[in-house]
Amino acid sequence: MLSNSLIELDRAHLVHPVASYRGHERTGVRVMKSATGATVTDATGHQMIDGFAGLWCVNAGYGQESIVEAATRQLRELPYATGYFGLGSEPAIRLAAELAERAPGDLNHVYFTLGGSDAVDSTVRFIHYYQNARGRPQKNQFISIEQGYHGSSTVGAGLTALPAFHAGFDVPLHWQHKIPSHYAYRNPAGSDPQAIIEASLAALRRKVEELGQHRVAAFYVEPIQGSGGVLVPPSGWMKSMRDLCTELDILFVADEVITGFGRTGPLFACSEDDIVPDLMTTAKGLTSGYVPMGAVFMSDHVYDTIADGAGETAVGHGYTYSAHPVSAAVGLEVLRLYETGLLDNGRKAGARLIAGLERLSDHPLVGDVRGRGMLAAIELVVDKQRKTPLPAVANPSRRIFDRAWDNGLIIRAFGNGVLGYAPPLCCTETEIDAIVERTRMTLDQTLEDPDVRAALA
Repeated sequence: MLSNSLIELDRAHLVHPVASYRGHERTGVRVMKSATGATVTDATGHQMIDGFAGLWCVNAGYGQESIVEAATRQLRELPYATGYFGLGSEPAIRLAAELAERAPGDLNHVYFTLGGSDAVDSTVRFIHYYQNARGRPQKNQFISIEQGYHGSSTVGAGLTALPAFHAGFDVPLHWQHKIPSHYAYRNPAGSDPQAIIEASLAALRRKVEELGQHRVAAFYVEPIQGSGGVLVPPSGWMKSMRDLCTELDILFVADEVITGFGRTGPLFACSEDDIVPDLMTTAKGLTSGYVPMGAVFMSDHVYDTIADGAGETAVGHGYTYSAHPVSAAVGLEVLRLYETGLLDNGRKAGARLIAGLERLSDHPLVGDVRGRGMLAAIELVVDKQRKTPLPAVANPSRRIFDRAWDNGLIIRAFGNGVLGYAPPLCCTETEIDAIVERTRMTLDQTLEDPDVRAALA
């Protein structure tokens, strides 16, 4: 009765993110009840391995008592402190310092947000202020990458380059521009890494020339494109693009909302790519999803230019919940867990995950396996030579997700037939192996669908 009641209440009142409202009303909600480690349980008692860590975010795994205790202590001592009026709290100050110490290069200044979308929004405001402060107000054009994701706020959705986030919303805005993705599996330049790098460099140069170098303010990129299908650039791609931005006097913004905090192995993917961005956004793994929090990292020169430009005048950007003490206390404890075993375990588990998924390459439906660390994807096709995607009638985002769910596995099933994986870093070898085996089971079942069989024939 309780479960049925919740389903009806949900239908009547709760608006879900990125959902067909009428479709959701028909199918109803699946109510999550409890979780521990990498295992989640729904209201019916069905248990699953969470192969997607909630929404790429529960990096530390569920049920970490020390995180709960850190939040509880802070709730009792000081549940809220504003950052306005020159006020602050110890957890937020310490977290900013700890993050700055670990961030690449001179990313020494941290502005806290509630999550990834408003972190991206904040960078846009900071960049406009920066360019105005240095006497370059005409530098107001922004470039991002096709199939990239930078949030679903009004501004961020325009930097995002996925159709679902544009349709009906009148974005992208006129100052937001795109260049093609590095998407190695389907790149017109072919599969050679250097050819892909050269194609991307040429595309960025062309776009800058088209807009006018004196007008381009910033370039946004994810170290790995997450919601676009876990698209991994060739080694050296990030560094080459960063170097070109430096040459062209364009701010380089690394969006590490997904890749940060051990998802690809190190604390920050940028360190693995051997780059220091001008600004960097994080969220998700920052608190392991236990409470909302995001962060913008600013390099010294960006911060100093804004600070000097403002002088004694306030920089008019702020959020009520920026530097929230409870979120910061959680962030500190999560950081401690990462550095006392979780990062190491995540590296080992990630290597096992990638190796296991690569063993599925012999499956008739598997066209590509890609990933880095605990961030991976399988791209499904019905013709490996032609790389023909699954037919639309196969409805992979619903059908494959449901089938995996029934098999005891949560994954991200994209509409184009890409299956995304981002398990908690705490996964055991047994759990990683189960993710792979349950994926194979799901693929075998999908292979028997009449519409899929017909497409294969």
